[in-house]
Amino acid sequence: MSEPSEANPSTGPAEAAEATGAASPADAAGQRHVRVVLVDDHRMFRTGVQAEIGQTEQTGVEVVGEAADVDQAVTVITATRPEVVLLDVHLPGGGGVEVLRRCAPLMGDTEQPVRFLALSVSDAAEDVIGVIRGGARGYVTKTITGTDLVDSIFRVQEGDAVFSPRLAGFVLDAFASTDAPPVDEDLDRLTQREREVLRLIARGYAYKEIAKQLFISVKTVESHVSAVLRKLQLSNRHELTRWATARRLV
Repeated sequence: MSEPSEANPSTGPAEAAEATGAASPADAAGQRHVRVVLVDDHRMFRTGVQAEIGQTEQTGVEVVGEAADVDQAVTVITATRPEVVLLDVHLPGGGGVEVLRRCAPLMGDTEQPVRFLALSVSDAAEDVIGVIRGGARGYVTKTITGTDLVDSIFRVQEGDAVFSPRLAGFVLDAFASTDAPPVDEDLDRLTQREREVLRLIARGYAYKEIAKQLFISVKTVESHVSAVLRKLQLSNRHELTRWATARRLV
């Protein structure tokens, strides 16, 4: 049986609208659409995510801005007011937690809230709990597929909490457990940047390697290490490594 032509008198309103290029009632009411900002300090990764999810006609995701550090992120998010921000945890300028802190008024907007979904290579407990406590609605790792990422974005837009399967149980336990409080007073004395330096030191990175990874000078790394040692009342990087390992920060 041959397919009906566009000129067939039996063509319904939706089909006629499609044939003329106009938006049908179904399109207007049912097509999902979400405006997204990508925040990640690796340009190639942002490009890859854009290519994977940014085909708006197919995915419904419109990427309206990108940022590579904290200051850029706050500027772009404030200017574009997206529904969802894909936020990396480790960023120059203070990390994802700092972006969340500075965007708190936008998250609390009852009329047009900006919601955050952490997208990170890290599955460290400190990172997950830090951004969730900061206000993010979910946390997924960069092993996620494009299809699942699109689904996660829309779920966050709708107000759901979304986590990678491997992290969901951990997050629930961390916040529900009465045996181990989610707040570490010693760790909370450190800034986000000091925590980043602490983790890299504990993993055996040299000062020069840390400086390159965090886009800061070696002298700045030394200053951060000194501050961490002073705040934690430790004497050297060996004690610091043991301290971090005991708290499963490495």
